[in-house]
Amino acid sequence: MRSSFIAVLATLFLTAACSDAPQTSTPAKPTTTPRPATASTTTASGKTRIALLLPLTGQAAAIGQSMQQAAEMALFDTGAKELSLSTYDSGNTPDAAIEAYRQARTAGGALVLGPLFGTSATALAPMVAQGGANVVSFSNDESAASRGVWIMGIAAPPQVRRVVDQAIDAGIRRFATFAPQTPYGEQMARTLESHVAVRGGTVVAAELYDASSADLMTAAKRLASEIKGDGKLAVLVPVAPPRLSTVLSTLGAAGLDKATVQFIGTGVWDVPGIGADTMLRGAWYAAPDPARRADFERRFVTTYGRPPHRLATLAYDGVALAGHLARLKPGGDFSAEAITNPAGWSGVDGIFRFLPDGRSERALAVIEVQGDRNVVISPAPGTFPPSPVN
Repeated sequence: MRSSFIAVLATLFLTAACSDAPQTSTPAKPTTTPRPATASTTTASGKTRIALLLPLTGQAAAIGQSMQQAAEMALFDTGAKELSLSTYDSGNTPDAAIEAYRQARTAGGALVLGPLFGTSATALAPMVAQGGANVVSFSNDESAASRGVWIMGIAAPPQVRRVVDQAIDAGIRRFATFAPQTPYGEQMARTLESHVAVRGGTVVAAELYDASSADLMTAAKRLASEIKGDGKLAVLVPVAPPRLSTVLSTLGAAGLDKATVQFIGTGVWDVPGIGADTMLRGAWYAAPDPARRADFERRFVTTYGRPPHRLATLAYDGVALAGHLARLKPGGDFSAEAITNPAGWSGVDGIFRFLPDGRSERALAVIEVQGDRNVVISPAPGTFPPSPVN
């Protein structure tokens, strides 16, 4: 029977959105052996100590503040009786995250929620391997995942696989990619190619354009010439606004017609106002069902007077997860076995589960862009299959 909790959820599908799309992290240098915890993992009143690592200073401080407020909401909603939550500034660098983790361990943290960035999560792995507290990070960078350091963010490759499945089920067998020549764009192109092959389709073209160049037409014309053939075509465009509008208009000018082309995308499209571009009308992307987080967003606005950052739901779900783990037995169970419960967990952004290798799996909906509103055309599954699919 599924263990669940009321929670709100993150394709960091937005934390590195200063370019066309999120960038994946690079491994950090190994760290020294952590200092042993000097405090008990439970308070004098019997609450379990949970550490929250967020960027409270630096360029991402506004994101960190929104996530901290969401965590406080979750504590009030689900875990106030079992948890003692302490927040530490993990800044924007691996070194800052390492210091925050050491402080949390010294204070007796039984579980660490955060940090936000993939490079910072990677930096904590050696300390976790040496007996430190397990980490549930808010990154979506699958390269940062390892046993003991789980990523909770909504990773991009499963989004591509989900929307490809939708296209295949709709009878589309021909695919192409138009993406920036960045680590993210290249990863999306590889994911499309491999999953289309598994599903029996064909990738007829993959154009990676220079992300720093203003000339998109040359690559768009190459794509237009390569995709000629019979049958409807799905074109993956994993590009975030505002650059997305320029990319789509260029593709249209190069001859790509919505009558014969189904545009598909990733969670970087999951932003307000995405339907303002007429080229996107009818396009599909995979993301959590927005209806499930609507209540959280309303309550957040009522409480704090402003909308939450899109990643705030990760912190809410993380604290709710910690509360559930704390109730499994006296003192809580924050082991790898408990965290990777194959039945998974339920949050406002849908169900999710952690895999033994540190990755996470989420049930995603497929959403069609329809002007000023987006419509779920394929609901997210309500349960997981026995074996991981990503």
